[in-house]
Parts: sequence; structure tokens; C-alpha cells
Amino acid sequence: MSVKAYVLVVTDPGATKRVYDALVGIKGVTEVHEVMGPYDIIVELDVPNLVDVPPILSTQIRTVDGIQSTTSLVSFPDA
Repeated sequence: MSVKAYVLVVTDPGATKRVYDALVGIKGVTEVHEVMGPYDIIVELDVPNLVDVPPILSTQIRTVDGIQSTTSLVSFPDA
């Protein structure tokens, strides 16, 4: 059973397209959406285990130039 997580991303002004393009190519990222509101981008991750989420966040997502902040949400497994 895989684990789904959602990452809410705030980007620097004018950096949303560049950040979007960088996030699309990350392994484990299944969807990337530009949105309106307090966040600029929502990223969906689908990984084999919960322990796979933190390394993707710390070494691949949060290091993208133009990201100001992230908020991570892990989905409960289907019952």
C-alpha cells in the first residue's frame, strides 16, 4: 500500500512557473497544480512508505530555488 502526501508550496513572487517546472520532474511526484489562495502550488506525492516522504521533502522539494515555504500533509490510508 502506498502513501500519499500533499505539499502546499509558497513561492517567491514571479517564481511560480520555474518552481512548477522543477517539481514536475521529481521522482515520487504524481501531480503538480498551480493554485490561487495562500499557497501557489500543490504537489501530490505517492511513495511506497511513510519514511520515503521526509527525504523527498528535504533534499528535492525544499531545495528548489524560489520556494519560500512548504506545508506537508500526509493522507490517512484507505480503510
